[in-house]
Amino acid sequence: MLRMAKISRDRFGLSRFGDPGLLILISLLDGAKHGHAMIVDIERTTGLRLGPGTLYGALPKLEERGLIVTLESTDRRRPYEITPDGRSAVAENVARWDQVLQTATTRLAMP
Repeated sequence: MLRMAKISRDRFGLSRFGDPGLLILISLLDGAKHGHAMIVDIERTTGLRLGPGTLYGALPKLEERGLIVTLESTDRRRPYEITPDGRSAVAENVARWDQVLQTATTRLAMP
């Protein structure tokens, strides 16, 4: 029987670089955005396109974990803002990626 590897998640419930939640948090680091603006920003900065279902499925989870908050809006678009815990989640993941990138760079330099 084939077993799937268990996905390891950090203390914020995020699992990997391509985790939609993490991409959303990174997008919100430079300011509040509504859903479509996040989709555009994530695609522009990473080349990855989140579908609306993926994005809008991840937003409530991030809010439940206290990583983002919904801001008041005067129109139908709902802006979201990253919280201090959301910033901490990104910082922890960046530190982990830095270690992975350093290892990869070292190994690429090997003959």
